Amino acid sequence: MANSRSTDQPGWQRNPLFEFFASLKLAVVLLAVLIVAAIAGTIYESSFDAKIARAYIYGAPWFNLWLVLLGANLACSALSRWPWRKHHVAFLITHLGIITLLIGSLIGRIWGVEGTITLFKGDPPTNRLLVNEHQLRVHDVDGIVKGYPAEFLHHPPTPQHPRDLGLLASGARLQIVDYAPAIEGKLNPKPVSGGGGPAVHFTIATAMMNQHLESWLLADDPENGKFSMGLANIELKRGIAPSGPMEQNAAESRDPSTSLGMIELEESIFAFSKAPDEQIGHVRKGGSTGAKVRLTAPENGNKGQVIISTGDKEATFDVAENVRRDVPIVTRRSA
Repeated sequence: MANSRSTDQPGWQRNPLFEFFASLKLAVVLLAVLIVAAIAGTIYESSFDAKIARAYIYGAPWFNLWLVLLGANLACSALSRWPWRKHHVAFLITHLGIITLLIGSLIGRIWGVEGTITLFKGDPPTNRLLVNEHQLRVHDVDGIVKGYPAEFLHHPPTPQHPRDLGLLASGARLQIVDYAPAIEGKLNPKPVSGGGGPAVHFTIATAMMNQHLESWLLADDPENGKFSMGLANIELKRGIAPSGPMEQNAAESRDPSTSLGMIELEESIFAFSKAPDEQIGHVRKGGSTGAKVRLTAPENGNKGQVIISTGDKEATFDVAENVRRDVPIVTRRSA
């Protein structure tokens, strides 16, 4: 009976490759890996933020490949029942529904746009979408500001393989030939011997999600003297501090080390190789150290280097030689 059924099957159903993709064991492995990846992505998102989870899990090329393999497994499983009978209807509808969801998910992940719109009670309607992605904005000669996707995490442009963005209004062709994630135009005031103006650096941390917002504010500077958070604003203004018993009591209760200018700081900084511009710091004691951590790409068989910058000083050490070790940081002044 078994031999007769095997003989009645078409030749393509008896192909070893087709049987592999239609097997239940492959489906179990694919689903198990997707479940583990979803758990890891949830932990990454709650511990850091959605960008880190997207860079390492949901937006990684292997995750798309895994979804394609699951779709191929479902399609081959449905085709293995050919020729279909009436009792196969529920089986086919279930598999076709899951395949449709996977195709829609891939289309949305590759060509979709994800963003948020903030609405305030009493304000007029808005059509401004805040897209959670990097954009290159070009002010063209025709007066139109044009935006181009600038996500180069997995496929950075190179002079040999530039990213072609098309023609501009002047007829020139716009291409991106290189990308440097470490370059940033961030405000970083420094003390000066004479002149200058007052500045303050602040960090706001949320108690539940442990998210941090930090910025510099400069006095008498319209562009950098105010930090907006939607309904709340932080602004640096000149004034005179109040004097009285409260101020004297605060000075008396101050720690002796603080009065001498020594402040104890303790901070954890997370740097990510696949998202180098997404450094995340958790202040444990005192304020932020202001350190910048960068991971260099592996070269000549090593595992890369860690570069820690504090102001105009840098410290560099090898990753492979110092994994799971406490390393003293000796900074040197950068050229």
